[in-house]
Amino acid sequence: MSNTGKIALVTGAGTGIGKAVALALAAAGYTLVVTGRRAEPLEEVVKEAGGDAVAIPSDITDEASVAALFGEIKNRFVRLDVLFNNAGVNAPPVNIEDLDVASWKAVIDTNVTGVFLCTQAAFRIMKDQKPMGGRIINNGSISAVMPRPNSAPYTASKHAVLGLTRSTALDGRKYDIACGQIDIGNTETPMASQMKKGVLQPDLSIKVEPTFDVSHVANAVVHMAGLPLDANILQMTIMATKMPLVGRG
Repeated sequence: MSNTGKIALVTGAGTGIGKAVALALAAAGYTLVVTGRRAEPLEEVVKEAGGDAVAIPSDITDEASVAALFGEIKNRFVRLDVLFNNAGVNAPPVNIEDLDVASWKAVIDTNVTGVFLCTQAAFRIMKDQKPMGGRIINNGSISAVMPRPNSAPYTASKHAVLGLTRSTALDGRKYDIACGQIDIGNTETPMASQMKKGVLQPDLSIKVEPTFDVSHVANAVVHMAGLPLDANILQMTIMATKMPLVGRG
C-alpha cells in the first residue's frame, strides 16, 4: 500500500499485540516508529515492517527517556500522527494481602505513568504541528471494566487508563487530538498462553478459555487510526466470542 505520509509510534512493540499492530500500521502505509526496552526484538519488527520503519529503544516509565524518544521523533519526522500506547506489564496473580508493594508500583509505573508520559509528550508535538492534531489510542484491556481474581494492580491500572483516555479525549479537542481506547479480551499472544491451560475463575474453578487471532486486534487499531480527526471511537471491546466475560460465568 502507498505511504500515507503519516507517522505512527507503537510502544511495547517488540512482541505480542504491539508487534502485530506495528506491522499492520506499516502495511497500511504509515511510517512506523517502534519502541520498547529491548532493542533486539524492535529491530526484528523494523526488518519485517520494511520501508522507513525505525526502532528507538526507551523506558516509558522514565521521564527523561520519554522526552528523548519524542525528541528524536520530532527531529527525524517533524510530526507525529498516531500514538498507540500499548506497553504494559502485569503482577504475579497472588492474593491481594500477599502482594508486595514493589510489584504494585511496577504495574502502575508502566501501565499508568507510562501512558501519561507518552500522551503528554505526544500532545506537545501534535498541538504545534501543521496541520495540527493527531490520534492517541490506548490499549485498555477488558480489565478496564471487569477484574479477574487476584488482579488488583492490573485492574486498577486499566481502570486508570480508561480515565486517562476520557480526559485525553476531552482535553485534546482544542488541538484536534482524538483519543480512544481498545479493550482486548483473550487474544492469542504469549501473555495469554495460560488461557489454553486453564485460568482461575470467580468461583475458584480452573477453566480453559477461548482465544482469537491477534491480527483482528491489529486490524481494529488500524481502523481506529485511519478515521478522520472529526470522528473517534472512544472505546472498543474486541474479545473471544465465547470467553466468560458476558453473563454470570
